[in-house]
Amino acid sequence: MEYMYAAMLLHSAKKPITEEAVTAILAAAGVAADGVRVKALVAALAEVNIDEALKAPVFAAAAPAAAPAEAKEEKKAAAKPKVEEKKEEDLQGLGALFG
Repeated sequence: MEYMYAAMLLHSAKKPITEEAVTAILAAAGVAADGVRVKALVAALAEVNIDEALKAPVFAAAAPAAAPAEAKEEKKAAAKPKVEEKKEEDLQGLGALFG
């Protein structure tokens, strides 16, 4: 997480996001930088327009979570008519006994 924060700090300061800059920020924060992670971060961010990425909505992944709840409601609704049909059949049987 601190690697991304270092990149965001550089971006907000309008500085280029380079391996040396990210390593320097992490060192200033007292974090021992992993060279492989720094290199991977810089390479990954080279193709990203950070301003556009920050404007994109983050909550888009939450929408599919509602589907299982809807499925449960449908199952409950489907189960209820079966129970009601069975009760009607039981009542008809009692009527035949006393009718």
